Amino acid sequence: MNQARRKFLKLSITGALGSSALRLPGQGVSERHVKAQTKAPRSGVPFSSHLVDVAAQAGLTMPTIYGPLDRKDYILEAVGCGCAFIDYDNDGWIDIFLLCGTRRESPPPEATNRLYHNNRDGTFTDITHKAGLAATGWAAAVCVGDYNNDGFEDLFVTCYGQNRLYRNNGNGTFTDVTREAGLTNDPSRWGSGCTFVDLNRNGHLDLFVANYTGFDFVHVPRPGSAANCSWKGVAVSCGPRGLPPGKHSLYRNNGDGTFTDISRESGVADLKEQYGMTAVAADFAETGLQDIYLAADSTPSVLLINTGKPRLQEMGVERGVALSDDGMEQAGMGIGVGDYNLDGRLDLFKTHFSDDTSVLYRNDGHGSFTDVTFATKIGVETRFTGWGTGIVDLDNDGLPDVVVVTGSVYPEVEKKAADYPYKTPRVVFRNLGNGSFEELTDEAGPGVAAPHCSRGCAFGDFDNDGDIDVLIINLNEPPSLLRNDVQGKHNWIKIKLLGVTSNRSAIGARVLVRYGGKTQVQAVLSQSSFYSASDTRLHFGLGDAVSADIEIFWPSGGHQTLLKLSVNALLTIKEGVGVVPNSGWAR
Repeated sequence: MNQARRKFLKLSITGALGSSALRLPGQGVSERHVKAQTKAPRSGVPFSSHLVDVAAQAGLTMPTIYGPLDRKDYILEAVGCGCAFIDYDNDGWIDIFLLCGTRRESPPPEATNRLYHNNRDGTFTDITHKAGLAATGWAAAVCVGDYNNDGFEDLFVTCYGQNRLYRNNGNGTFTDVTREAGLTNDPSRWGSGCTFVDLNRNGHLDLFVANYTGFDFVHVPRPGSAANCSWKGVAVSCGPRGLPPGKHSLYRNNGDGTFTDISRESGVADLKEQYGMTAVAADFAETGLQDIYLAADSTPSVLLINTGKPRLQEMGVERGVALSDDGMEQAGMGIGVGDYNLDGRLDLFKTHFSDDTSVLYRNDGHGSFTDVTFATKIGVETRFTGWGTGIVDLDNDGLPDVVVVTGSVYPEVEKKAADYPYKTPRVVFRNLGNGSFEELTDEAGPGVAAPHCSRGCAFGDFDNDGDIDVLIINLNEPPSLLRNDVQGKHNWIKIKLLGVTSNRSAIGARVLVRYGGKTQVQAVLSQSSFYSASDTRLHFGLGDAVSADIEIFWPSGGHQTLLKLSVNALLTIKEGVGVVPNSGWAR
């Protein structure tokens, strides 16, 4: 999309939003009815990653309750929630935090958020009540970060109602400190995406919180009762169009355990209203400052550029990530961040509703993006509604792949329209290394091919065997834990960062790894995928390379280079120091 066209669209959208055009009655979710591009012949190249669902044997057997089983009377019951891989006790083995919803009628007793401790043998133990994390209601998103720099990762959970900040006490327990931290949302809202982010590089993590809609059970119409309450001729839950869009918030970390709402002075309060979903924060423009990208459902997505001034600049349209390449709104849900083409720049992948493609955006290195969905063959898939996603190297060949988990929002529809099933498979777009991807389902293993109604997912190496595994939320089912069994002898390196001048979590750090003539960048993120938080240890597949050079751009502005590092190992790197001993890491 050229710059002149982007400026024209910006003016058009500003006028439309100012006149509340996006609230007009119509289909509840943005649709494009895109024709899928023709698939190329199979490459024939073997795929050495094999994903198997081991959730049951790992002890993850409790379902994620979210609304009724066979219908969704309200959009709140359909959107679902996220999950997190988090090493809450710093033992070098990532644990699991799962969010949960409830039911309006007869909520089951098992409907609670859950924390599982990694037993280091492929199994997990539920320690929810011991840890103080039991909570009922409609949880939505989770972001992870050490907001008080005490060396232990904390949790922020958005909800329909009251969001919650959980302080990690360092002894296996958490305390809800929402009120004393100044983060109560009054009146209550439907919190959605969130991310910790150090906007002013002072070493303290600030907090961005999005909101989805102004939903309430009393005033929302019933299925089929309005124009935005029908899909494929079937009465379905209403929204998001036809409902009031959400307003978002930004909180400054005061460095003493409290936060101050700076939504107005930062310009966040003045944003045109969106149905905000997943939020990610990273240095997309490579200025040394962290920007914020917000996927928005059925409204333009938002890119807040950080120029070092108190007021952030919203430049989603100008930078090419607000709309589709043909200027259409999309049902933005999940976000993946990574370097698909190995040019050392952070690219974006965004998931959407069925009858549309997910979108891959290539970063030019200055925070402007080009839609390369069809050029990279991602446009072959339009059947499914996509949610959680990630740009991750599944087979350690040094070429980042793309993973998408899927599931419909309308269980009622498949009875009349069999082409739109409620439970659908996951999708892997395998990176061929020539600027294009190849869609895989069965070839990637039974954990990919199995149909579920999935939402959030997180990526990390739960068994410390040197590859990327996948944790997935399934609505009204137990989660999936896809263990990655990689065959072959590809090498890898894993990097854990410890901030000193920067925030302790190193949220916002940008890391370049050079290996075998290739360069790949990743960022330490507080939230990505859909409403989820992945392992903050950065994992790089290296192919056949036998050493790697690492360049780190710390959130504080510091810069660090380490050369000729050994492969097939976790490296813990402390800001300004270098490699230090790992905490509890074992293989």
